[in-house]
Amino acid sequence: MQMREIEKNGDKISALGFGAMRLPTKTGRIDKESAKKLIYDSIDNGINFIDTAYPYHGGASESFLGEILQGEYREKVKLCTKMPSWFIKKYDDMEKYLEIQLEKLQTDYIDYYLIHSLGKGSFEKLKEIGVFEFLEDAKAKGKIKNIGFSFHDNVNSFKEIVDAYDWDACLIQYNYLDEQTQAGTEGLKYAHSKGIAVFIMEPLKGGLLAGKVPEKTLKIWDKSPVKRSPADWALRWVLDHPEVTCVISGMGDEEQIKENIKVATEALPNSLAEDELKLYDEVKEVYEDLMAVDCTGCGYCMPCPKGVDIPRCFEIYNHKYMFDEGFRASFLYLGQLGGVMGGDETHAGLCTDCGKCIKACPQKIDIPERLGDVSKEIGGRGFKYKLKIGKAVLVPVFSAFMSLSSRL
Repeated sequence: MQMREIEKNGDKISALGFGAMRLPTKTGRIDKESAKKLIYDSIDNGINFIDTAYPYHGGASESFLGEILQGEYREKVKLCTKMPSWFIKKYDDMEKYLEIQLEKLQTDYIDYYLIHSLGKGSFEKLKEIGVFEFLEDAKAKGKIKNIGFSFHDNVNSFKEIVDAYDWDACLIQYNYLDEQTQAGTEGLKYAHSKGIAVFIMEPLKGGLLAGKVPEKTLKIWDKSPVKRSPADWALRWVLDHPEVTCVISGMGDEEQIKENIKVATEALPNSLAEDELKLYDEVKEVYEDLMAVDCTGCGYCMPCPKGVDIPRCFEIYNHKYMFDEGFRASFLYLGQLGGVMGGDETHAGLCTDCGKCIKACPQKIDIPERLGDVSKEIGGRGFKYKLKIGKAVLVPVFSAFMSLSSRL
């Protein structure tokens, strides 16, 4: 297995990490025997970074890892989990959730502790209640070894967060379709220039760049004399970047593990040939043709005076059309842009058609008009009532469930 060293702390991390968000399940719960075998096989074959988070598998992911990562298997891996930022209202909450997570993981320390799903709004609120003081104290007590954050916002916000603290690591979404989405390539290089380890989530864009893919893309990949699966191509593209420390993959079966380990062993930085890179450009064109809005996620339209997260609105909207993800799009829209899972409301319905964004858009998109489409098609009728129900009922119920599950 290829190892990539973090200059800041000397940790040698496997180029491929195991993501514990999509473990195999049986009757709605983690299939413990299958998942245990997958993780042990991964570790035995050189993977030494395991990523989880408080809400994964309804709160069961951390507890499961705590059960199986004991003795030598705990010693062989760097364990990463995340502070559930949307539940944090005061300083004491941070202490409470860290203690719960340590207990669930059955460990005295967490190797990489990240603030989960950080954006500009949530970051400002956490700073106000002393998140840096808490993290420094936890590190001094040996409860966490490295401090970082996972990120979902635009590149300008990413840079502001990077510059606000001496971070050890960050986790960003990155793949060959997301070069200019969220942190993007610009953010990747910026974090690396600051000595921050960069871990990658969604290298396959939630599986959308693997498995069932547009037929036109398969014909393009077939032009290469070297035959690879769509998943291989996607992982290889991310690993080609020398700034990347580790790619986190949610592997659900032995074949996926075998293939991904093979790619991570072969795909050294800057190893893709020029003609291979051209194939990625052709494949990207196919996906872009399927997009409902020709938005590159550059962020020039931001910030919106009314707080609309314009790039994210269009990203979710495009996914709906490219991959027939109507339900998932509505769920993400409500949870992330509606503020149901924390943070401010940033949905398309807040647009007042001021026109500021149109002047700034390099693609000359009629942004207010398209935001209206997003609001109508994804938010749907009665969106305000959905938000009220979500904030009044879903979050408290989910919070109570998570607190209960942590004690089971």
